[in-house]
Amino acid sequence: MQLEDYFDFLAPNDIRIKGTRVGIESILYEYIHRKLPPEEIIPKFRTVTLEQVYATILFYLHNKEAVGKYFADWLEWGHQQRKKQEMNPDPVIIRLRERIAKYGRDPEVHKALRRQRQMLAPENIKGLAEINHHDLLSER
Repeated sequence: MQLEDYFDFLAPNDIRIKGTRVGIESILYEYIHRKLPPEEIIPKFRTVTLEQVYATILFYLHNKEAVGKYFADWLEWGHQQRKKQEMNPDPVIIRLRERIAKYGRDPEVHKALRRQRQMLAPENIKGLAEINHHDLLSER
């Protein structure tokens, strides 16, 4: 078996481990940047075997210049995408940031707010008159 047989070369910027949807960049990120050994990489990817992780690392070592450029391009693309997201965040992210700024990061506060919102939902308003103050305090 040739080393290249372990991979699907879908495009110049898209090399996947054969039989999976995992790109070699994902394995290489764990190996190069997080400095994880192959045995610690496989639990992160359910569909990848230890043999495939070793093949990916060997492919990188045998083609260091080309795969290094592929990997660097992938990292740069990721940085550009994060910049775009920061400059034009999704409305949901904006609301989440506003909520965190207003109420902090305590998950219990957010749970209480969610319960309060659910109680005030139109379908729950009818039953609200039946709930007394003591019942609300006992939920906490």
